[in-house]
Amino acid sequence: MSSPAKNRRSIDRDLLEMLACPDTRQRLAEAGADVLERVNQRVRGGQAQNVGGKPVATELEAGLVRHDGKIVYPVRDGIPVLLVDEGIAV
Repeated sequence: MSSPAKNRRSIDRDLLEMLACPDTRQRLAEAGADVLERVNQRVRGGQAQNVGGKPVATELEAGLVRHDGKIVYPVRDGIPVLLVDEGIAV
């Protein structure tokens, strides 16, 4: 079985250019395998929670990371979830 990070789909480049962090308005970029693995390690260990304080139980298959590298927003089924509370600290 392959890991979720290896199954990720790319976000359309035109769409990515229009997206921004819903909190700080910083630009977003596709999260690299290293960022996804750091977050997913915490998810597997039961230590990940989102900005809203809820535990994150599902590993990320893809994500969009804020320009400052501090927050990643999940991408689920190819759809970015750009809600402030859904952000996960990297």
